[in-house]
Amino acid sequence: MSPVDLEPYRGELVAYCYRMAGSFHEAEDLVQETMLRAWKARDRYDDTRASVRTWLYRIATNVCLTALEGRARRPLPSGMGSPSDDPGAPLTPAFDVPWLQPFPDARFDVGARTDLRLALVAATQLLPARQRAVLVLREVLEFSAAEVAVQLGATVPAVNSALQRARAALAAAGDAGEVTEPDDPSTRAVIEQYVRAFEAADVPALVRLLTEDAVLEMPPVPLWYQGSHDYGLFMRRVFDTRGTDWTLRRLTANGQPALAAYAPEPGGHRLHTLQVFTVTGGRVAHNVVFADPAVFRAFDLPERISFDERR
Repeated sequence: MSPVDLEPYRGELVAYCYRMAGSFHEAEDLVQETMLRAWKARDRYDDTRASVRTWLYRIATNVCLTALEGRARRPLPSGMGSPSDDPGAPLTPAFDVPWLQPFPDARFDVGARTDLRLALVAATQLLPARQRAVLVLREVLEFSAAEVAVQLGATVPAVNSALQRARAALAAAGDAGEVTEPDDPSTRAVIEQYVRAFEAADVPALVRLLTEDAVLEMPPVPLWYQGSHDYGLFMRRVFDTRGTDWTLRRLTANGQPALAAYAPEPGGHRLHTLQVFTVTGGRVAHNVVFADPAVFRAFDLPERISFDERR
């Protein structure tokens, strides 16, 4: 076995470790450790007992469970308390919280990404690490209960029991959300309208694109808002304090439409946030606004664009 034999699995392993850890950067490190362990153990690999893919997932699962032992879950602000009713509340970051991070779709070809959507990854973070592994391996990656039992060093009844508990916990946490694909025509139309309204600083137009109970949250700031009215009031605050000549770039994250928002500054625009949207029923139902420079780096976003680069 050579390193080339392992590389085709890197993308899907990063996606798996991301589902486990809730952090893209940590997922990359976990996969690197997985590859290193696999390379060192290559002489002990037996292709009569498992495929290379199954063998790698066993190693990756062990790496993830070891890394996650004793660690707190990665939440979004909406998972930590009630929404704020003060659109002028101080935007004080909580850097001590290990916030959930988005997944940069363009970095890896991992096929369908609906199971990477932010709401589902956030809900999965509520589970103990072993239940999280069982859920992802069985429900997302479609390994058999027997294969998962081998990967976890458990019995088939134990795996089935863990899967039932995981399903029940997710059901109790509420609907993880139905998300249309970014290239769905109706979704594209909504995002294009949102871009035009945002770049025009047209708050009423933005509000018309929202569901009545739309959610806006901004990690690492722990507060969040619910309802199109408060969403609109907060956007008015943004334009009043940061100016109105914004420019946005389109991309995707977690299999969802996303926008990189650049705020005006002398001579051009500076990267301000990465915004990941949930669009349902032709309206924006959820916008998670990330302001972490580490997230920007994961998406290879330029820090600044000149006026000539706007389009």
